[in-house]
Amino acid sequence: MVMEEKELLAGWFQQHRDHLWAVAYRLLGSSSEADDALQEAWLRLSRAGAEDVRNVPGWLTTIVARVALSMLRDRRTRREAPLHVSGPDPMAGLREADDPEHEVVVADSVGLALLVVLDMLAPAERIAFVLHDMFAVPFGEIALIVNRSPAAARQLASRARRRVQHPTAPETGTDSVRQREIVAAFRAASRDGDFAALLALLDPDVEISADRTAVLSGASRLVRGADGVAETFAGRAQAAELALIDGAPGLVWAPGGRPRVVFAFTIANDRITHVDLLADPEYLEDVDLVMLSGEATGPGR
Repeated sequence: MVMEEKELLAGWFQQHRDHLWAVAYRLLGSSSEADDALQEAWLRLSRAGAEDVRNVPGWLTTIVARVALSMLRDRRTRREAPLHVSGPDPMAGLREADDPEHEVVVADSVGLALLVVLDMLAPAERIAFVLHDMFAVPFGEIALIVNRSPAAARQLASRARRRVQHPTAPETGTDSVRQREIVAAFRAASRDGDFAALLALLDPDVEISADRTAVLSGASRLVRGADGVAETFAGRAQAAELALIDGAPGLVWAPGGRPRVVFAFTIANDRITHVDLLADPEYLEDVDLVMLSGEATGPGR
């Protein structure tokens, strides 16, 4: 790389550094990890070169997001405890108070409580939600970062959004083992047509939402309330199997081993608050599915 190009890259990086740090901080929830992400992003940037770059902020954001995604996955692989953030938000002192950029950062900053909630999301969910809902990154660009289709990226953000809107408090929350038990009990009650058992598992304001493909196949686009959801599932789900859907317990209908419909659950405080019926072929092609019997279907299977 010639010196002029290195200087150009360094100028771009410095110009957008505050924005990139804000992205990394929201994605990782740690100021020290945000610093590490920017250092790694600069190394990747310096190796990539600046040829054919048309959208500099978007390009830089993509690099930082890919670094953050890798760090989030490494964190989960090492099974680290969720990050518990305490003390003042380091975003607040990023720039001088009379600096316009500082005002934008502070106005757009996430609170500490939200950072704790974000730690409950799967890495790809967190990336999709933060980039789209906080930085207005299009799903087409997010799809390239998380290696999914735009439809799958949209579903990741949608599920994350509901989990953020209905957070589970650590003291009364529902851990992953309990979530599996609830989904298994829901499947059993659905198969048996046990209306009372279904109601006991559902939040009073629970909703079912179906994507366009599921609606075309006969599903209702939206069902609200425990009674309506229980009526929808009573006596159904005969062929649905337990699975991990992007790391979260759910159900999948996969005749012949080919996923046709995914039932993704949002659970808070031991109650099901939302069920997604997802049948979009692009989504099903890319979603990470692990059958709880031990068979992994993975992306594209």
